[in-house]
Amino acid sequence: MFVTVVYVHVKPEHVAEFIESMRVNHENSVLEPGNLRFDILQSADDPTRFIAYEAYRDEASAKAHKETAHYLAWRDKAADWMAEPRVGVRYDGLFPAKSQERR
Repeated sequence: MFVTVVYVHVKPEHVAEFIESMRVNHENSVLEPGNLRFDILQSADDPTRFIAYEAYRDEASAKAHKETAHYLAWRDKAADWMAEPRVGVRYDGLFPAKSQERR
């Protein structure tokens, strides 16, 4: 499993727009063939901070996500809403094991 956890800090005045844009990005991302999870989390303590948990079967699937029309549209739309650059941290998924992943 190829996992990226993306930390996002949004300007307060753009939180609602950001959430709506992430809903659209999420709904399209979970339909991608190699996608296993695409979870969007909002901090309970600071509503301007978000985490995107993105799990793909492999690196090729994750790279393909970055070329989709919905991702590119989201990236361009949300760029000016960021309070600071978003940070993606790469992880290797251990569990569920490959045999347990949804098909």
